[in-house]
Amino acid sequence: MSENNQRPSWKNYFMDIASLVAKRSTCTRRSVGAIIVKDKRILATGYNGAPSGIRHCEETGCMRHKLKIKSGERHELCRGIHAEQNAIIQAAYHGVNIKDADLFCTNLPCSICSKMIINAGIKNIYFLDGYADKMSEDMLAEAGVQLSQLTSSGKENA
Repeated sequence: MSENNQRPSWKNYFMDIASLVAKRSTCTRRSVGAIIVKDKRILATGYNGAPSGIRHCEETGCMRHKLKIKSGERHELCRGIHAEQNAIIQAAYHGVNIKDADLFCTNLPCSICSKMIINAGIKNIYFLDGYADKMSEDMLAEAGVQLSQLTSSGKENA
């Protein structure tokens, strides 16, 4: 993007939207946003937080914090659903085909989300920050899902 042209690249545009979606997060430890995109169209969005109709961690407190569980471990001990899971569930709920789509996410997906991403047929993941889950990277690579870490300006890291 040139100084005279304020129009962002597509990757920057979608990552900016994922970052905005993350602001809806109700997790007290980490705010994550995800959007699923196909043919430059947003198909679904998701952020991390408790399931619909259930009290948020902002109200109940963080079970993981109380139990001193490290990031990337014991995912089942959490009231929340990850942003990637929420985006995939939203697409399924509304009957939207996400096969061969791209995922823009503020964080690299965990291994549980990676399994869902692989089976949903998502082909490319663009993310800003890493995550303490080496297994996710290994599974995504084995499945042929392309990972691209973007800088905050929307450029891909080498």
